Amino acid sequence: MYDVKELLDKLEREKSLSKEEWIYIFDNYTEDDRKYAAEKARKISLAKFSNKVYIRGIVEFSNVCVNDCYYCGIRRSNKNVERYTLSKEEILECCKYGYEYGYRTFVLQSGEKAKSVKEVAEIVKAIKKQHPDCAVTLSLGELEEEDYRLLKEAGADRYLLRHETANEEHYKKLHPENMSLEHRKNCLRTLKKLGYQTGAGIMVGSPFQTSTHLAEDMLFLKELRPEMIGIGPFLPHKDTPFKDEPKGSYTLTLFLLSLCRLMLPSVLLPATTALGTITPRGREEGILSGANVIMPNLSPTDVRKQYMLYDNKICVNDASAHCNDCLKLRLSSIGYETEISRGDYHD
Repeated sequence: MYDVKELLDKLEREKSLSKEEWIYIFDNYTEDDRKYAAEKARKISLAKFSNKVYIRGIVEFSNVCVNDCYYCGIRRSNKNVERYTLSKEEILECCKYGYEYGYRTFVLQSGEKAKSVKEVAEIVKAIKKQHPDCAVTLSLGELEEEDYRLLKEAGADRYLLRHETANEEHYKKLHPENMSLEHRKNCLRTLKKLGYQTGAGIMVGSPFQTSTHLAEDMLFLKELRPEMIGIGPFLPHKDTPFKDEPKGSYTLTLFLLSLCRLMLPSVLLPATTALGTITPRGREEGILSGANVIMPNLSPTDVRKQYMLYDNKICVNDASAHCNDCLKLRLSSIGYETEISRGDYHD
């Protein structure tokens, strides 16, 4: 009926596929097909961004969360987590060090409702005052439109909110009843409306995920046209209901990165920490598959072990300066280098 390479050629040419074509790709691709897609994606990435990789410094400022998602290590009901919340001064100190390392984007990430929106807005204003040439990205979960507007007015430039899955039934298997996929999608649409550079994304190989779900994810991403897409493999955490579920596929994650680059050539596409956790050269292979962003950790080392969304997360004991030097060496080994700029989205 179809040929995978012909469908990849079509995706590169037309930037879209039908649901049936997506399902066929996910059900029938081979390692040779994956490498074929990676080669195409890498050429597109090099043409768009040269051999430069944008660096975003993440500050995981709190592991407090009101949600109880079944896959997440900092879920509300996990009593084995030592909770923490960094102060405004501690966050600004992290950004100060990051600026010295050359980072021009700071990503403030936390569990949902860890700080009040007004507190976060004040922190964003303070970062912008100290570092006016930098971008601020937020990843705080689902909020209401007036909250997103307040944060945008404070100076926030980008917002990351992975949709996790575009299928309603699958979403219900990953989240408690009080959470809604439609609300999550509406949050993403609101963020786009307010002018944020907006990031969506999925966990690859999350429990109960099927080829049909992945096809629906690709269709949703095409419809939303986010400026950023976060894709990483599902990794289990010992204190969650999914502790015994298998890890997501490393090669499928790489394949999806390439497919996103073919579909949305200008998208900002991270090689995630989860990719580096599942295999030592994961982030490098992500870059070689079409990714163009890496997000090192700027959080204080004494709290990193408490922000454990999944088991065995890398770099939790490494000082930020060491991470920075290590990253440059890793990128250099594959012919890439870090870019000292905000790294904004440009279509």
